[in-house]
Amino acid sequence: MTTGRDAAAWHLVGLVAPVAILSGNLAGGAWTLSGVVLILLVYPVLDVVSGTGRPALVTHTSRSLLAGLPYIHVILQGCVFATLIWRVHLDGYAWTTWIAALSSGLNTGISAIVVAHEMGHSRPLTFRWWLARLNLLTAMYLHFTLEHNRQHHPAVATPGDPASAPRGRALWYQLVCSVPAQFIDAWQLSVRSGRTGLRNTVLRGLALQCLVILILWTALSGWVALVVIFHAGVAVFLLEYVNYIQHYGLSRDITERIAPRHAWESQTRWSRWTLLELPLHPAHHLSPSLPFWQLDPIEGAPTLPTGYYGLFWPCLFPPLWKRWIDPRIPTTP
Repeated sequence: MTTGRDAAAWHLVGLVAPVAILSGNLAGGAWTLSGVVLILLVYPVLDVVSGTGRPALVTHTSRSLLAGLPYIHVILQGCVFATLIWRVHLDGYAWTTWIAALSSGLNTGISAIVVAHEMGHSRPLTFRWWLARLNLLTAMYLHFTLEHNRQHHPAVATPGDPASAPRGRALWYQLVCSVPAQFIDAWQLSVRSGRTGLRNTVLRGLALQCLVILILWTALSGWVALVVIFHAGVAVFLLEYVNYIQHYGLSRDITERIAPRHAWESQTRWSRWTLLELPLHPAHHLSPSLPFWQLDPIEGAPTLPTGYYGLFWPCLFPPLWKRWIDPRIPTTP
């Protein structure tokens, strides 16, 4: 049952994971497990026990706090990325290298891509927009903003949107279909906007990502470059998992206006606090330019049984996922 409105300061708990992962990268040893334990084990439990609630009523003071929060995430993400490279260079082939990469990849999937999603809805070439690009560069996924803003939002819940999974499709098959299709869509969007050949936005982004990997390879080692690619793969997996649960089984005709029933909502506190209100996804699709602190639950929107962390493990097992979620899919009016 939803009760009251939460205090805006609760969003500060979203800084716990990046700080813990940063500390783990610096300390080394078993401390590199910090992100894995927190995000994959502790956070799903907190999703369940935190219950549900509504966002805070924003005051002048809380607005300053919430508006500044994504910038703190950007700084912490840069530190996590840098300390991952340092840890890998220091530890070499030790088991801590892979664990640090996994923990850091989880953070990149949250502090980098979720924040890039928030900032990426800003006007192009503004400071916030460039920060979104910087975050996406650490995830090696620079085409995301273009595809998300210009393909996913207009085509959500239709066959023309690779990020929207139809009913019955397993997460694993969705990944195989969605990741390359989104890249192709972004490429074609750039071409249709007149950016062909070397002016293609996606080609330039890909070249920049390859340059970063090449610099890491030559300046440090191929091992460092390989681990950074692995870490980015973890982040992209998290992104596509979130895309999957946000729109699974929901459909509309391309001529139909976007409505609350075309995205899943969750009011689970822990996911909302740590993911910049991303689980209030129907509100985001109705008003993509609104900052996260202005989003609100929408009555009648399809509702997930818990938050994004709590759904992670069930989602990995398609029969369990379908048995749990399929009965909740609203019938088309």
